[in-house]
Amino acid sequence: MMTATADLCDAHPDVTVCEPLFRDYGGTTTFHGPIRTLKVFEDNALVRTALEQPGAGRVLVVDGGGSLRCALVGGQLAELAARNGWAGIVVNGCVRDTKELAAQPVGIKALASSPRRSEKGLHAGHADRVVAFAGARFVPGDWLYADDDGIVVADRALTG
Repeated sequence: MMTATADLCDAHPDVTVCEPLFRDYGGTTTFHGPIRTLKVFEDNALVRTALEQPGAGRVLVVDGGGSLRCALVGGQLAELAARNGWAGIVVNGCVRDTKELAAQPVGIKALASSPRRSEKGLHAGHADRVVAFAGARFVPGDWLYADDDGIVVADRALTG
């Protein structure tokens, strides 16, 4: 059981709190785990590749540059994430198939929804690099905690 983000902030004043930009789309709103990062732009090929791998309770942080023109995660990828053991996905961009996302037992936070799919092969991307958005730095291996109150990032595990 994860400790609430408000309680984590009280107990650990050094944690980073993301700006409140994100909406909940997944079947669970409370999730946490070590961070894995992707940097992409309007092309979700790397997102699929990452979610095809065992998640082992990690959280995939996808920096889509804040683009609202197309979705980077949809129903098929949410199902893949749940099946492969990912705790959650945070998207600095859009998702789609919101009813399908809500049916999956995985946490998904994003800026908005858009019915438009991404283009494959449109842009190159990067994996496992430090990304920054919403007033936070997301370092691979650091920890992310999310619930209805927001997203907290820490350089270590804060709960057992």
